[in-house]
Amino acid sequence: MIGVRTRILTRALLAGSLLLAALFPAHAQTTLVTEIPQTRFSSGQDIVPTFEGWLRNPDGTFTMVFGYLNRNWKEELIIPPGPDNNVDPGGPDRGQPTYFLPRRQRFLFRVQVPADWGQKELIWTITAHGRTEKAYAHLLPAEEITERMIMTRGNLNPGEDDPNKPPSITIVAVSGASASGPVTLTAKVTDDGLPKPRTPRGRTGAAATAQSNSVAGERPVGLTVTWLEYRGPAKAVFDAAGPVPVTDGRAITAAHFSAPGTYVLRATANDGALSTAAEVTVTVP
Repeated sequence: MIGVRTRILTRALLAGSLLLAALFPAHAQTTLVTEIPQTRFSSGQDIVPTFEGWLRNPDGTFTMVFGYLNRNWKEELIIPPGPDNNVDPGGPDRGQPTYFLPRRQRFLFRVQVPADWGQKELIWTITAHGRTEKAYAHLLPAEEITERMIMTRGNLNPGEDDPNKPPSITIVAVSGASASGPVTLTAKVTDDGLPKPRTPRGRTGAAATAQSNSVAGERPVGLTVTWLEYRGPAKAVFDAAGPVPVTDGRAITAAHFSAPGTYVLRATANDGALSTAAEVTVTVP
């Protein structure tokens, strides 16, 4: 009986997705790839840019917010701005990522558009492994989002009246980088102390910092920093990508670069509920 119900539900979901694709072809691509479970592939798959929504700015302009889905569970792709990674109009380079981490990366990339944008569309196109995918951004009322939504990764709980303030983060400028040795990365972080770190029920001491379903050992609680590579000509390897605990207002790690070029690294401070990101550019001669 359960198997029959499962098949009926699956067919209904597929039928609903196909109907949405027929009614809204410009948006169907993103909807289908993010909502229907797919077979997992380690490599060889494409990347799907996703439109997350738009922000209303105080000066009357708007900001389009994008993310992406790298269908690969292991492969990390490098796609520089150009024919295979472009934003239109105004592109090809409008500051989009060029280093693509596996799986879903949300609220990652922003493009500001003028106050008179109206009904025009902004298109982010990515071609990987011979397949082209597009994300279409419009100022549709139903797709308006807020900074608070981004800070909570889409989880507005308890809401906009939450007394918790997001952490503040700055990254110390990097100089003297090279491909022959590690580069120290220092993030300075301040926070209001909210929310108070909670000890998992039934666990105390060091065991309380480990995620219950993790085999990676202890997981820090409280204020942390996580690093990722946003742009770069090759893979940047972090000694500790995170979450790295903030100690005395700092979270320190090191990065290793295997090739010369310009890298953009992003650090995200998280207090357990809200997050704030900052970037640093590292030039490796």
